Amino acid sequence: MTIADIAKKLNTTSATVSRALNDHPAISTRTKKRVLQAAEKLQYRRNTVASSLRSGQTGIIGVIIPSAEINFFGSVIHGIENMANKNGYNVLIYQSNESWEHEKKGIETFLNARVDGIMVSMAKEKNDYTHFLNARQAKMPIVFFDRTSDELDIDSVVINDHKAGYMATTHLIAQGYNRIAHISGPQHLKIFKARFEGYKAALKKLGIPFDAKIVYNGDVSIDAGREAVKYFLGLPKPPDAVFAVEDFTALGAIKELKHNNISIPKDFGIIGFANESFGEHISPSLSTIDQQTVNMGKEAFQLMLKLIEEKTRKNKTVQKIILEPIPVFRDSSSRK
Repeated sequence: MTIADIAKKLNTTSATVSRALNDHPAISTRTKKRVLQAAEKLQYRRNTVASSLRSGQTGIIGVIIPSAEINFFGSVIHGIENMANKNGYNVLIYQSNESWEHEKKGIETFLNARVDGIMVSMAKEKNDYTHFLNARQAKMPIVFFDRTSDELDIDSVVINDHKAGYMATTHLIAQGYNRIAHISGPQHLKIFKARFEGYKAALKKLGIPFDAKIVYNGDVSIDAGREAVKYFLGLPKPPDAVFAVEDFTALGAIKELKHNNISIPKDFGIIGFANESFGEHISPSLSTIDQQTVNMGKEAFQLMLKLIEEKTRKNKTVQKIILEPIPVFRDSSSRK
């Protein structure tokens, strides 16, 4: 059903119908009402592609996340959509499933759909960043949230991961644990590297020697947590606590410790990262670091809005917003 069909039914011109549908001031209230009633009766739907070609904007923001199964990303999207709705934008979500190929395809899909901007939390699988550079070359506004890379000078919103790693480690030490292990994530992603550096900084500050043998390079998963604990328990001098790079890894660690009948937190302390929703419901409840997810989404969208409004301006300053981490200490690390 087209504008021409509505015009024919009302015995008027397509131009009049178009102006009425767009609430043009030159069209009378009576005519607008007749056009809207006819459009509804004929089940007319606006051709958004044609409209976007005329206006240069679609009113759509593309968001790429590693996984919709992780509550953290759902919570960030809640913040993004909250701000998007207030500013007249719609949100399309694309899952990379932690795959570089899927992430690349997501960028291409959004470019072809002519979205007004793309927001990304990077996949943990690394290849190269050509797809991001190509999108920026095409003058597409891009904002990273949570996962970023130092190799890309792109606007971003993150928390202070170094400080968070420091807080998590010092908490375990304060609880009386003295051999703190770390299960890391892929170090090409800035957040995981910063958490590792925060862990090392806390050990140094409190006079505890760093021991590379109790650092396990994981891949951010439950299985990684389980495999890490198997490795730690096989050492001549096992650790008595672990700072896991995120909550699913911490969950895997808890599962494996329970499998070996090790008491948590009496004999082994655990702290994760991200404050996933399951953390407070498992036994023992999981200590973690909250990343201000909803606020992260809101701040990231505000950056995106600014980029869209300044799209034609040259020499824009790249902005990096750093939020404060919030410790959430529960049973898994509370020995004292």
